[in-house]
Amino acid sequence: MVSKKRPLTICVDLFGCPNRCRHCWLSHMPNRPMEEGADAWIVDLFRPFFEEIEFYSWLREPDYCDDYRARWERDKALSVGCMPERFELGSFWRLVRDPSYAGFLKEVGVPVVQLTFFGLEDTTDRYIGRKGAFKELLKATDILLENGIAPRWQTFINEENKDELVDLLHLSEDLQLKQRTEAVGQAFRFFVHPGTCDGENRKLYPVRIQKSHIPEELIPYVLDYDETLTEQEWCAKWQDDTSHYVPHNDGRIVLYISNTYDLFFNFTHMKPEWRIGNLKTDPIEELVRRVKEEDIPALNEARSITLGALVRRYGDPSSERAFEDDDYKMYLLNQHLEQKGIE
Repeated sequence: MVSKKRPLTICVDLFGCPNRCRHCWLSHMPNRPMEEGADAWIVDLFRPFFEEIEFYSWLREPDYCDDYRARWERDKALSVGCMPERFELGSFWRLVRDPSYAGFLKEVGVPVVQLTFFGLEDTTDRYIGRKGAFKELLKATDILLENGIAPRWQTFINEENKDELVDLLHLSEDLQLKQRTEAVGQAFRFFVHPGTCDGENRKLYPVRIQKSHIPEELIPYVLDYDETLTEQEWCAKWQDDTSHYVPHNDGRIVLYISNTYDLFFNFTHMKPEWRIGNLKTDPIEELVRRVKEEDIPALNEARSITLGALVRRYGDPSSERAFEDDDYKMYLLNQHLEQKGIE
């Protein structure tokens, strides 16, 4: 077995999420709070096998619990040999409902909070799955700035919303977000990307943006635009490729735990073919072995099929849909696992 010195990060769906986003790469899961003491029980299971354990009580919406201050302290207390980080994430749901939440984010050292849009009001509400979400995002933007925290507007582009994202960019200019964000010592960021193609996002493949259809005004804001190719280009590039696409945790191991105690790597959606096992029903020694050796059916199948074979079987050489390298590889691999019925 691999040395216990390898660090581990555990993200647990302890409380759930208020949104049902159509771009959620994890896939939709029911909201059900886990029982009291589940967090410590999970850490104690892994403690004999890892010297460093970083614990997070969320994997969808951060701070989606009323006692988020105490919760953050508990996450830190449960972590072993390290401290969890805050990143550039916060709950816009909580920002507009709890006047003290922005102050908490400031206290724990969050300088920037990412807010995700899908266009203007009706489209954003529909994609987030809640009426009023767009107005909440705008209100959250103001609250963040009032508290000295920079908003970062993330957008996912497709054929349905591409023109609205131009309007959204103009809205950010009308709201003078560049100047207002600079006033709190940060640079305002507006960025665009086509997103992954797993989880709920796979259902959006028919409306995935064609690269030539990205509005010219948005191109400077597209992440890694030059490295984003069409499906046709990837197919031509990889059709004879004999390598294998096998996702891998290099260094730190990152695990996601569902509210039913199913265990997953952080590679892609949390669906049966990627399930490592269940903490309640499988021996922890065997689960840790699978984790450290990356020995699960999905990864073993990935080792058995070449990238060229994936492209020839599942790629569309006539498609102009835009993909980044790893996103397209994962799309192809998940197509294969589904066709094979791997579980």
